[in-house]
Amino acid sequence: MKIPECGMSARDVLSSMRALKQRDADWRGGRIWSLVYFGGDDLLELAKEAYTMFFSENALSPIAFPSLRTFESEVVAMTADLLGGGPDAAGTMTSGGTESIFLAVKAARDLARVERPSITVPEMILPVTAHPAFEKAAHYLNVKPVHIPLAEDLRADPDAARAAVTDNTVLMVGSAPAYPFGLIDPIPELAAIALERGIPFHVDSCIGGFLLPWLAQLGYDIPPFDLRVPGVTSISADLHKYGFSAKGASTVIYRTASLLRHQFFAYTDWPGGLYGSPSVLGTRPGGAIAAAWAVMKYLGAEGYKRIAARIMESATRLKRGIEAIDGLRILGKPPMSVFAFTSDSIDIYALAEAMEARGWHLDRQQLPPSLHLMVTPAHERVVDSFLHDLAASAEAVRRSGVGAVSAVGAVYGMVACLQDRGPARDLILDFLEGTLKIEG
Repeated sequence: MKIPECGMSARDVLSSMRALKQRDADWRGGRIWSLVYFGGDDLLELAKEAYTMFFSENALSPIAFPSLRTFESEVVAMTADLLGGGPDAAGTMTSGGTESIFLAVKAARDLARVERPSITVPEMILPVTAHPAFEKAAHYLNVKPVHIPLAEDLRADPDAARAAVTDNTVLMVGSAPAYPFGLIDPIPELAAIALERGIPFHVDSCIGGFLLPWLAQLGYDIPPFDLRVPGVTSISADLHKYGFSAKGASTVIYRTASLLRHQFFAYTDWPGGLYGSPSVLGTRPGGAIAAAWAVMKYLGAEGYKRIAARIMESATRLKRGIEAIDGLRILGKPPMSVFAFTSDSIDIYALAEAMEARGWHLDRQQLPPSLHLMVTPAHERVVDSFLHDLAASAEAVRRSGVGAVSAVGAVYGMVACLQDRGPARDLILDFLEGTLKIEG
């Protein structure tokens, strides 16, 4: 496809875009259970206006745009306070959870290069439920991932973590919560091992960092997970998830500024001048930073707690309703609004297909086969209809006699037909290649 010789009118361009958008998932109506964190029209409109106000500004230069420096500094300070950071805590905003995780791994690796230069193959201890962003970071940064299994409660096994530590370990990781089952790893136990061995410990709270603290204040039983825990040296939390900001906004917070320093990149021999970058990106969109600041200031603690209460009320109703359906069960005891359910008697993927026929989009998971839900305020008004359709779909699948899991491979956010796990990697690569294929 070539750039058209003559441009289209703005009206026609936008009309074409609206037509294509009609095929997208209905996140406003609560028919999708991942990817979009919709907190309400007031938050959406505020974030849009704040983003577009700083649409062209570039946070690469805090000298040119001191407003963005103020926004980022205050967002980081508020986040650090929320997550138990003391007076020495420091951090940055990033483009998302993957970048936050990437930078935490880089900081730990580079710290080891300074303090333990004899390490030639740095290792990072990961529970099998840790987000694949850690695997991506390991791939890019030449850090060896060392996986540990889960205990019976589907959380990281501290005994396995202790056994996995070697002289090459430069980072240990826990999740609060881990995405697949919504369970919080035993952070105090894991962090104690790291502290004992003098190893940095990172908590991935990208999905929970802007919800768990409010739930604790509301009286929910939330175990310790953040910088208040001895041994935790860094934590990541996404503003564009339960912080309800615009996409492209996350944070990574360190216990001390000396740790943050290892995240930075500097180059002094370029003819264009001294080059310094606090994160992965060079150009840093000002809109995402401004929108995050605006939403946090607009909601305040009271607003966040009000939304958190609504979310958990819906999540609790959903969990109870799912458990009441014959053959379905929640995996583990998830303390917040992210969880998965499975079945020992019916094909869980066939159930997902039956729900899709009714207009519901559920993420499929594997190991074990399960369906995943992430609850937001958008789901408040659909709890009853969802549970009604789920019960009807489960009964329909049961009557069909499909009792074993079909030959379907779960892919993060989607599903793909697959006869065995052997070609899984090639399947993913083929999918990505097809998605990015040049048309025309």
